[in-house]
Amino acid sequence: MMFVFQLMPTPTAGSLSGIPAYHRAVTDAEEPRDDERFELGSERLEAFSDAVMAVIITLLAFQLKPPNDPTFASLRDQFPSLFIYVLAFLFIAIYWNNHHHLLRATRWISGGVMWSNMFLLFWLSLAPVVTEWIRDHPTASIPVASFGVVSLAAALSYGLLVRTIIRANGRDSLVGRAIASDVKGNLSLAMYAGGVGLAFVSVWIAYALYGAVAIMWLIPDRRFARTTRP
Repeated sequence: MMFVFQLMPTPTAGSLSGIPAYHRAVTDAEEPRDDERFELGSERLEAFSDAVMAVIITLLAFQLKPPNDPTFASLRDQFPSLFIYVLAFLFIAIYWNNHHHLLRATRWISGGVMWSNMFLLFWLSLAPVVTEWIRDHPTASIPVASFGVVSLAAALSYGLLVRTIIRANGRDSLVGRAIASDVKGNLSLAMYAGGVGLAFVSVWIAYALYGAVAIMWLIPDRRFARTTRP
């Protein structure tokens, strides 16, 4: 038997004021039919995920080193490391942003959702490792390709998380309606996969593809808000 947890208690009519539209809309989603349910505040799952991502960003920052000398030439030598840090920072920040909106739009969470979330965090936790490898070998194909492998695996695990959430909440739920089509997600997968392969042709092409994905996701994802409009 699958246990399904409620992420947030059903609000009363008087408690809806001040809550964003797409947050309120989760109360209208079709509830799963499982006989046994447990209420679980969203704070626990979000807080754990946020803490993991905060630690990952902290580890990325610890890898930065100041210039050896107080000169512009020494500062210029640190530009490759700074570029890798910015790329990895954006990588984690974009996942944190989308993960936040995804969980806020989710009413019910199953055991599968919790394990899918852990699977995503596992791949994100590898970001500091591959980032340090690239910092030490910025023009080597294998380290640059490894960043693409981790990015691709994280994107696939995020898609798995979305699908398990839809399964727990129903296709008529807010998440199910919002993720009816995922052009940006599919394009990201293709670009990460292309970066992995093209890293063995030119690492600069791979860097360009990784950076393009980050820039593409800097544009806010408003799919959850659009599903609540009349």
